[in-house]
Amino acid sequence: MTVSSQPAIAVRGLRRSFGDHVVLDGIDLDVPRGSVFSLLGANGAGKTTTVKILSTLIRADGGSASVAGHDVAASPDAVRAAIGVTGQFSAVDNLLTGRENLALMADLHHLGRAAGRRRVAELLDQFDLADAAGKPAATYSGGMRRRLDLAMTLVGTPQVIFLDEPTTGLDPRSRRGMWQIVRDLVAGGVTIFLTTQYLEEADELADRIAVLDRGRIVAEGTADELKRRIPGGHVLLRFTDPRDLEAAAHVVGSASRDTSASPDSAALALRVPHDGSLGELKALIDRLDRHAVRVDSLSVHTPDLDDVFLALTSSQKVTTP
Repeated sequence: MTVSSQPAIAVRGLRRSFGDHVVLDGIDLDVPRGSVFSLLGANGAGKTTTVKILSTLIRADGGSASVAGHDVAASPDAVRAAIGVTGQFSAVDNLLTGRENLALMADLHHLGRAAGRRRVAELLDQFDLADAAGKPAATYSGGMRRRLDLAMTLVGTPQVIFLDEPTTGLDPRSRRGMWQIVRDLVAGGVTIFLTTQYLEEADELADRIAVLDRGRIVAEGTADELKRRIPGGHVLLRFTDPRDLEAAAHVVGSASRDTSASPDSAALALRVPHDGSLGELKALIDRLDRHAVRVDSLSVHTPDLDDVFLALTSSQKVTTP
C-alpha cells in the first residue's frame, strides 16, 4: 500500500440536510493514499450523499473536505481533474460500441487523437474487453458493462476513484472479477473510496471501514477491529464421550453446553465464549490438556461484518474494547 503523509481524502465536520432531514451530521474521515476505504450504511444512511459532496456534485451545508489535496468547495475543478466516479448506475451508452464509449471519454478529457487511441487500447486490454470492443454496449453482459464503466472512469488516470455500489446486480464470478480489478488499481497507487451493500465485499477489499448510521460515523477501523467489538465469538468443542463433555464443562466453568444429534451417533458439543485471539485459544487448549480432557474436534467462530453492521446500526450499545 502506498503511504503518504497527506491523506487522499480528509473530511472534517461534514454536514448536509435536505429540508428538515439531516443526512450528514458532522462526519470526520481520513483516507490514506493508495488504500481502499469502505463506507457502510443502510439505505438512506448518507453514503451516496457523501460521495456526491466529495466528487463536487453537490455542496455541503457545513464542515470541510479535501480530495487529492484540493478543497472540494474552493477548488472543485482541481478535484474533478484528480478523481473518477463510478456510480450505482452505469454511464455506458448502449448505442455505442465499447471502443466508442472509451473514445468519447478520451475526447472529454481532451486527450490528443494518438494519445486517446493508445489509452483506449490499453484499457480494452486491461479490462479484457478487446474482443468485444467493436460490439454495441447493449450486447454486453452485466459484468462486461461494469468493467467498461470502470474503464471509462480510468481514461483520465484519476488519483482517487469513488465506487458507489460497483457490483450491484453482478453474479458472484463477475463480482470477484471486479474485486481483482480494484486490487490491481490500488497496487498501482490509486485510492478507492467504496460504498457497498455487500459486506463480504468490504471485508475482502477494504483497508479501513467506517459505519455510517443516522448521519454519523458510529465506528471506524479495520474489518478485524470492528469484528472484535461485537460479542458472540466462541470456540465449539465436540466430543464423542459424554464423560469428556462433562469434564470439559467443569474445567471451563462458565461455558454453556449444547447437545446435538446425528442419525449415526450423539454428537456432544460445548460452546466456549472466545475473543478470536490466538492467545486465548492456546490458553483454553492448555487448560483442557492439563486436566486430560479429550476433545474430538474444535472450531473457532467469530462475528462477521453482518453482525457488526446489525449491531452498530441498531439501538444496541456496543462497548469498545
